Amino acid sequence: MKINWGTGIVLAFIGFISFIMYFVIQMNVDEKLSYDLVTEDYYGKELEFQEDLDKQEHAKSLTTDVTWTRTKEGLLISFPLDKDIKDITGKVFLYRPSNKQLDYETTISLSNHNLLIPDKRLVDGRWNISVDWQYHGNSYLYKKEISY
Repeated sequence: MKINWGTGIVLAFIGFISFIMYFVIQMNVDEKLSYDLVTEDYYGKELEFQEDLDKQEHAKSLTTDVTWTRTKEGLLISFPLDKDIKDITGKVFLYRPSNKQLDYETTISLSNHNLLIPDKRLVDGRWNISVDWQYHGNSYLYKKEISY
């Protein structure tokens, strides 16, 4: 059988389209190529962005900021010693960029100006920590990328 130019071009187009369709379908079906958004309510979080910037700017006025250290028991978050622990409220959010199921959020309940997040809740690797706390009507925000 003899193939002319027209038939060759049609076969080349069909082969190319099949090749592209294979990769499009493969990218949509493959589980290891599935990535989640940082947050489901992306646009709602964007509207709160200026508020977060104001909280971070307000935190710069503190004599000492929130600090963290890794201990045998877990992640120890320390609040400023000049603040009364009974009046500190808020929440701590740990975001794991590589796995949405590992994200962790807890309310602040302090003992001796420290909050301990147990080691069993955290795995080694990169985390984004966000401590949103209030003291006497003033709001503060501490954000940091940490390697645990």
